[in-house]
Amino acid sequence: MASAASITSPSLLQPPSSTSSATTRLSSPSSLRLSSSLRPPLRRLAFSAADSLLSLHVAARTRSAGASGRGPRGVVSMAKKSVGDLKEEDLKGKKVFVRADLNVPLDGEQNITDDTRIRAAVPSIKYLINNGAKVILSSHLGRPKGVTPKFSLSPLVPRLSELLGIQVVKADDCIGPEVEKLVASLQDGSVLLLENVRFYPEEEKNDPEFAKKLASLADLYVNDAFGTAHRAHASTEGVTKYLKPSVAGFLLQKELDYLVGAVSEPKRPFAAIVGGSKVSSKIGVIESLLEKCDILLLGGGMIFTFYKAQGLSVGSSLVEEDKLELATSLLAKAKAKGVSLLLPTDVIIADKFAPDANSKVVPASAIPDGWMGLDIGPDSVKTFSDALDKTKTVIWNGPMGVFEFDKFAVGTEAIAKKLAELSGKGTTTIIGGGDSVAAVEKVGVADVMSHISTGGGASLELLEGKELPGVNALDEAVPVAVS
Repeated sequence: MASAASITSPSLLQPPSSTSSATTRLSSPSSLRLSSSLRPPLRRLAFSAADSLLSLHVAARTRSAGASGRGPRGVVSMAKKSVGDLKEEDLKGKKVFVRADLNVPLDGEQNITDDTRIRAAVPSIKYLINNGAKVILSSHLGRPKGVTPKFSLSPLVPRLSELLGIQVVKADDCIGPEVEKLVASLQDGSVLLLENVRFYPEEEKNDPEFAKKLASLADLYVNDAFGTAHRAHASTEGVTKYLKPSVAGFLLQKELDYLVGAVSEPKRPFAAIVGGSKVSSKIGVIESLLEKCDILLLGGGMIFTFYKAQGLSVGSSLVEEDKLELATSLLAKAKAKGVSLLLPTDVIIADKFAPDANSKVVPASAIPDGWMGLDIGPDSVKTFSDALDKTKTVIWNGPMGVFEFDKFAVGTEAIAKKLAELSGKGTTTIIGGGDSVAAVEKVGVADVMSHISTGGGASLELLEGKELPGVNALDEAVPVAVS
């Protein structure tokens, strides 16, 4: 484990309350999406990197199911029964309620602009239909207030049908007599897509009667919607009370294997990179990772709070005054645990928060009044890269600077490229959702990362060590020793 905390100087990010659209971090990286036709198939963000990786993951789990019907488990503490544990005799002719996350972006003409989440759902659905199941597919789209036509799932049908290689039938509701008739007419190996489950407010309220109506359509349940697994909704948690077995889909299981398994039992040295604008949004993640990692690299606007807590001048950089004491305690905790906590030694500062701002590189301890840090500097990039060189596991959550502005994206892009290099050398690289996903996609290195999480809020909560209601509700797997 690395020795005492190495604290030297602050890093970057956005000023308070800027009205620029870039001040909204790319938790949903819409600025990277382009409206276009789906020829050729779109390859963007999150799961675009994981197509081949998920295929290998699914194949391995399917093979391992073999005669026992049980897949491998690397996470005893959160080991859940997986769809890969179910054999043909468990599935043929059975009606399976599948909760997927098909919350894809649509343009003004209802064209899909990023089909990542649809593609992410395909492996579990294909496994089910190939084993003769009748799939009843459920999802939400947007944040509708009651029945809202623009949030209908109808625009998803052509792309979903194309990816599955069969014609998907679409229902006009998600419960009721007409839906029941469509379910009754399903043939083995077919798929029925229900209408937006959030058209009913009972969904987010996890209303038991609504959950019972959804569950009455099926014989068993598969949750493959990691992005909503941190919510106790009727279709993610409520239905499990009425459907058995209730199991994880391949995507959900892969998220657990990496975000819990690889982090709980990492190959060492284990480094964590945490960025973003505010300490307050990453407190839980930092505290949790300090219990597990050997090296912790901090970037983003949060750094100025750490440095002001140490008496340094930060100019007009973003500072959370009410988190100064917390920052001090986190630094002390890192030192006590022998975690090497690295802060940038130099920063790129700007005279305003804008893509065309005047900028220069200064030591982190020498930020002049009226200037703000918007990226980590070249010395910090080298220091961080050197620290990562011998790592065997790295998890990254949050950018190093205002990477939406090309002028201040150098640090974030350098980290992305470094992780791509490490991946090629066998290091396990985990991109923990949100802005980090957008960054590796922007740089074009997403395909080589070990795992790219599809869930922003769910990823954060899992890394914080919180329990996810949609996961906890699933059936436990029989623990299997890890070789």
